[in-house]
Amino acid sequence: MEKSLERTEEKKAFSEKKPDWLKVRFNQEATEEVASLMKDLHLNTVCKEANCPNLAECYRKHTATFMILGNICTRNCRFCNVCTGRPEPPDEEEPKNVALAAKKLNLKHVVLTCSTRDDLPDGGATQFAKTIQAIRELCPGTTVEALISDMQGDTEALDIVLEAAPDVLNHNVETVKELQRAVRSKASYERSLFVLQYCKEHGKSIRTKTGFMVGLGETEEQIEELMRDVYDTGCDILTIGQYLQPTKLHYPLARYASPEDFQRYKEKALNIGFRFVASAPLARSSYKAWEVMEDVHDLY
Repeated sequence: MEKSLERTEEKKAFSEKKPDWLKVRFNQEATEEVASLMKDLHLNTVCKEANCPNLAECYRKHTATFMILGNICTRNCRFCNVCTGRPEPPDEEEPKNVALAAKKLNLKHVVLTCSTRDDLPDGGATQFAKTIQAIRELCPGTTVEALISDMQGDTEALDIVLEAAPDVLNHNVETVKELQRAVRSKASYERSLFVLQYCKEHGKSIRTKTGFMVGLGETEEQIEELMRDVYDTGCDILTIGQYLQPTKLHYPLARYASPEDFQRYKEKALNIGFRFVASAPLARSSYKAWEVMEDVHDLY
């Protein structure tokens, strides 16, 4: 196995004690139940691969963000805990298996994300489209959210996803403009904004969504600039959460933002004009996405 694929659990993450508002309870029984289903169907979840702090809660509620296109990423962003290396070819059975899992879990809203696949000509867009179609066929009435990579800004690839008509098109900017190069060197702030704007303009009935982290050293002014830049793309939904440093090898954590900070960010975003904002320490781009959909339906 390539050295880049080796896990680093033995490495200690940021050693400062987490504040109480970042502590979560772990439900082993609920976690194992959903994890077993994923294993049986040969599926990955970003919940597990990215060490999401909400894993137990989401599993307990019988939901998960399906990570298609394998669990190996072709990039090496310094905030992310997903393995990097040489991925396997897309699994032809994966779209059907994701739909089966969604049906067995009786999901009302399915979130699809992926490891970034710069090795594929379409960045994995075709696999997204096939999976969306499979869910629609097996789970009529279930809404689908596609959390995509930037697909290198390839409009033909983006069109493939848009033509599959997900209910929500999500692409994360991750951090403020000034920290992009240090945090996600193979991506770019401008490209992410382009993806959001293109998808909004060419997917008229599709709601667009993005998210970013705080705690990497950004300033209040930079956060507000990011919000305004994203809003100018026509983005509908914004999520803001706390960065949690996976290991000492990852980008260093600068601070823990308080619940009051997150409330202030939310108020700023709403004042700028966003229709829906999820801003909380444990908020993630797909966290409680089904609840967001219910709230957003009431807004439109």
